[in-house]
Amino acid sequence: METYIKIAQFLLSLSLLIILHELGHFIPAKLFKTRVEKFYLFFDYKFSIFKKRIGETVYGIGWIPLGGYVKISGMIDESMDKEQMAQPPKPWEFRSKPAWQRLIIMLGGVTVNFILGVFIYIMMLNAWGNDVVAPEDVKTGFYVSDLFKEYGFKDGDKILKVNGEVPENVLDINKFLFLRDVENIEVEHADGNNEVIDLPEDVGLQMWKTGNRDAFQPRIYAVLDSVIPGTPASEGGLKKNDIIRSLNDKRMVYWDEFTSVVRNNPENTEIKVTVERDGRELSFMITPGEDQKLGVYPQVYTEDVLSVTHKEYNFGESIVPGFSKAYWTLKDYMGQFKYVFTKKGATQLGGFITIGSIFPSRWDWQSFWNITALLSIMLGFMNLLPIPALDGGHVVFTLYEIISGRKPSDKFLEYAQITGFIILISLLLFANGNDIYKWLTGQF
Repeated sequence: METYIKIAQFLLSLSLLIILHELGHFIPAKLFKTRVEKFYLFFDYKFSIFKKRIGETVYGIGWIPLGGYVKISGMIDESMDKEQMAQPPKPWEFRSKPAWQRLIIMLGGVTVNFILGVFIYIMMLNAWGNDVVAPEDVKTGFYVSDLFKEYGFKDGDKILKVNGEVPENVLDINKFLFLRDVENIEVEHADGNNEVIDLPEDVGLQMWKTGNRDAFQPRIYAVLDSVIPGTPASEGGLKKNDIIRSLNDKRMVYWDEFTSVVRNNPENTEIKVTVERDGRELSFMITPGEDQKLGVYPQVYTEDVLSVTHKEYNFGESIVPGFSKAYWTLKDYMGQFKYVFTKKGATQLGGFITIGSIFPSRWDWQSFWNITALLSIMLGFMNLLPIPALDGGHVVFTLYEIISGRKPSDKFLEYAQITGFIILISLLLFANGNDIYKWLTGQF
């Protein structure tokens, strides 16, 4: 059932984005009196699930859910209608319209995508508000990854400022480091001293190469939330709500201290685990399993660890932060491309299974709209890439015509369209091939 819910959310989101994107082309085409022959959700190779002619346009639903399209008369597109292009231009055809009108028609789809992303974020803030964690609300400080300890950070550090400014939500620090230009971070060490630590320019790339995506995590106490039955912890006597006080007589307070000792414990060697239970200290001798784990989970993000502030917005108040969220979503997405063009990045490319997997396993409208806004902005950006067969490719050729005064020949545009189509199909096959490999190897 959970899989079906994910699929349903994915198809609903995809359908909404495709229809609105194609409307972005359809409406200006109609305004400029350009004939639109087809308006399709999904592709209709050989046959359609549904189709109906209204006026000069056939509206339909195809059976291949890889996108959608509008077929505009006199335009070299994925239909590759060479017979029509061999005829003399007609007044209602795309190729007969002024370059500025063709440019507006081609930019209509991505414009709708960006506007939709902004609109959804505005309405989400208005409907659900926003949760933030101020720097002072992380009461136990952060656990720091090994990579960032090399830069001078320490476990228990409290983040005060990023690039000289107090972050609105300090839990965004890992995203800032990975995708944005973070030059320095001011921290308060556990001993009360403040320090501004400079970071290398390639800190994000170092996080990518070393797998240190979670550089800073709020420190949590070593209190057991659950003990998995049949594991060394369960058989050794540990119980839910036990407070870890020491391992091998080494006193500790935080979960990262606990996991560090367990992880570095020699194989097949017992650990003396001392816990506080009902006001008494009890000790147990436990041997970790083959995976060097005991089989326990901690309590996370309780009030004594961090507190969350919920901010409400009326419609007017949500406009500026809605635009800001859309802007940073686009900028962060663009920032990821520097990792795509690496050996590791290529293996991380995902297709439809990857996209579908980001939807929750239960129907949650807040998550649905948040993911849909992200996908809308991603779709707008991807379609703007200067690849023939994408909107961006058509835009580049039209801008060349406006600037140079020379229109590329139909033959050139046909070859460019074929080249772009091959590039897109290759990327599609590669990305979905990655998905299939991950599915077969149990990585999903």
